Amino acid sequence: MSRFYITTPIYYINAEPHLGHAYTTMVADAVARAHRLMGEDVFFLTGTDEHGQKVERAAQKAGLAPRAFADRVARSFEALLPEINASNDDFIRTTEPRHYASVQALWRSVRDNGYIYKGKYEGWYCTVDEVFVPETQLVDGRCPTCGGVVEKISEESYFFKLSALQQPLLEHYRSHPEFVTPAARRNEVMAFLEGGLEDLSVSRTSFTWGIPVPDDPAHVMYVWFDALTNYMTAAGYGSDDPLDQARFEKFWPADVHLIGKEIVRQHAIYWPAFLLAAGLPLPRQIVSHGWWLMEGAKMSKSKGNVVRPHDYIARFGLDAFRYFVFREMVFGQDASFTDEAILGRYKADLANDLGNLASRVVTLLHRTCGGRVPQPSPALLARSEERAVLDAASALVGQVKAAIGTFQLSVALRDIWELVGLTNRYIVAREPWKLAKDPDRRAELETSLFVPADALRVIAELLRPFMPTTAGRMLEMLGCPAHPASWSTLAAGTLQPGTALGQTAPLFPRIELTVEALRDMAHEPTASSTASPAKPAPQAAPAAAPAPAPAATPAQEAPVAEQISYDEFMKVDLRVAKILEAERVPKSKKLMKLRVDTGLDTRTIVAGIAEAYEPEALVNRTVAIVFNLKPAKLMGIESNGMVLAGSAEGGRPFLVGFETDLPPGSRVR
Repeated sequence: MSRFYITTPIYYINAEPHLGHAYTTMVADAVARAHRLMGEDVFFLTGTDEHGQKVERAAQKAGLAPRAFADRVARSFEALLPEINASNDDFIRTTEPRHYASVQALWRSVRDNGYIYKGKYEGWYCTVDEVFVPETQLVDGRCPTCGGVVEKISEESYFFKLSALQQPLLEHYRSHPEFVTPAARRNEVMAFLEGGLEDLSVSRTSFTWGIPVPDDPAHVMYVWFDALTNYMTAAGYGSDDPLDQARFEKFWPADVHLIGKEIVRQHAIYWPAFLLAAGLPLPRQIVSHGWWLMEGAKMSKSKGNVVRPHDYIARFGLDAFRYFVFREMVFGQDASFTDEAILGRYKADLANDLGNLASRVVTLLHRTCGGRVPQPSPALLARSEERAVLDAASALVGQVKAAIGTFQLSVALRDIWELVGLTNRYIVAREPWKLAKDPDRRAELETSLFVPADALRVIAELLRPFMPTTAGRMLEMLGCPAHPASWSTLAAGTLQPGTALGQTAPLFPRIELTVEALRDMAHEPTASSTASPAKPAPQAAPAAAPAPAPAATPAQEAPVAEQISYDEFMKVDLRVAKILEAERVPKSKKLMKLRVDTGLDTRTIVAGIAEAYEPEALVNRTVAIVFNLKPAKLMGIESNGMVLAGSAEGGRPFLVGFETDLPPGSRVR
């Protein structure tokens, strides 16, 4: 069995955890889960970095001893793990005895190999980032990384011969282009290396909250020498226990160090240099992600613009929160966290698309096939429509595995949702609820339900790393046990006919929230006392179009318009239409160009729904339109009608739907 070792950065405990910490851990968790599903022996590590001058000062400000402060904040990071359903195998604290032994073993090895010497350090130090900054790199007298104030330091120090390892590091980068990813981060590190390296001060005497230098306890180690070694500590380095030593032999070097882009230099230059100096193998890959932004700025507790994961989990559920952060951030790039976006994705992607698909398929199977997976007709499975779904599901398995391998989780979810949309369109086209009324078309009915049930099984399996609980419920509904290494044999078309189904249950309950209510969470002292669970939705009808989004409460509605008479209302001709084609309007974030069948003609309508829907998810949907609206030009396109949609005040629009299938041209009254 192959092994896979992935780490998060160990989180600095000068403040409580927020979205940035939760996101990194959830990404590592999803990747770890995927590798387990592929049959690999996985070791997933996270933890806390608890030493250094910044922690010492934060403790003083809190009126606590450093150890008591560290214990308190570390508990909040550890408590976050079950809340986000992290499947970590170990949680490391740098104040543990095993870590002291590991760091001191590394120090001795580096020292004995001739890479550490004693001297005097005079220069600038950034307490925020715990880094030494050459004077030539200061920006207006401040740290070039965080913009914080730097301090002039003059004290006896041990130095690490970083300059002696410039060429070995360059050679490693050139022979291992995948070592740092994405490419932009690699280019930054290469430029820094090629500019030359100076020896690094790796001890301090002006404070005591750190790991003592072996044989010279007046010095404490530089916090990064201490912190980075955690990745080997948890793997067993420096231990006398044979089991720990065997684990280190098995899992080192790490496959992936997953980090934020602000600490790339420490991981991509200092850490491999320490390992080279000790004669130890280097990690295989350092993967950095972007920042979560709010109102255009990086989240920061000092700025007061942090997202508290608990607040959103309490309102949307954990798997919905996990889905949103994975789907919203293109890995390696920055992403904006907005209440409009999470509310929109919950309603459109989860409740309407995935939730409706699961409810439709399983409910129809219970009603028409006795609650068992039907036997498809081989001849009918060979038709182009059936092959399109089965082939897409088959290809998706490889696509998702490849996306996991490059940490493109948003791409993996995008591809999964393409199959969700294709399967929904297949059901609409095949109309199994009509086939069920004709006994002579039984083979068509069973085939038309086997295909989406099998696709739903593949979707559920591929969602297990991202949304473990939801995926598990979907598999239970389909009567399929969740095997630990299911991805190693996952294939489309292999759902077993005759399998007894579980009970249908709504996956994503309706939530009656407005954007304003979500924004108000930022001013609440705690989520636990004010959060109310989402209200369960009534079970979706099997053939219904996705349900409309819940209306805003009256307090959030715009003032009521002037009353009109019945005769005036009847001048508005509302009809049912079917969307035949959909495409985004170039240079517009909101507009979607639709070609619709009205029952009397086909026409073009431009609708402001592009922020809530993907074009492919709209094809074959039944909508309500204003049929007799005068034509108008929008972005140069003539629009002949208006699509009806609802939205919370300031939120995204969601289409009005129907509880039964109506033919185009039907009147809406």
